[in-house]
Amino acid sequence: MDASSAYQDSLPVSSDALLAQLDDWGIDYRLHEHVPLRTVEDAKGVEDAIMAEGEVALRLKNLYLRDKKKRNHLISLEQDRDVDLKALGAELGLGNLSFGSADRLLENLGVRPGAVTPLAMINGRDHNVRFYMDKAAQNADSIYMHPLVNDRTIGLSRDAFLAVMDRLGVEIQWV
Repeated sequence: MDASSAYQDSLPVSSDALLAQLDDWGIDYRLHEHVPLRTVEDAKGVEDAIMAEGEVALRLKNLYLRDKKKRNHLISLEQDRDVDLKALGAELGLGNLSFGSADRLLENLGVRPGAVTPLAMINGRDHNVRFYMDKAAQNADSIYMHPLVNDRTIGLSRDAFLAVMDRLGVEIQWV
């Protein structure tokens, strides 16, 4: 199965259910539907159609990682930031980091490869996944991310994003 909305009903929380929850909470977002985006390069191909002109936007790349103690971590960074896993692990005091498997990703965050997103913490919070967010988000007007599937992108204001994380009970660790 791919990570598109065609298979969202096989996820623990569907994209439609997540968006309905955001609506119930009164969270404003801008929804964009597009071809499935599997990489940062794919995402760059649709950015102009999605983002408002002149906005300070944070576009994310998301890493599902495990440390040597088998703890799970979701790290959301500005999409063009270079990542050295060894240096990142040292900076966060986690030691060696490696990518989690697709099976663990689905089990712990409820998404498939290509659809990793901070919004997956709707599942991750119940699986002791630790969430880290790029400090650049603190200065962004908008933050763009997948709503659990990779053929949709939502834009949230910084305040709306923080409100969602608060509603989910997710502690953000800034990096």
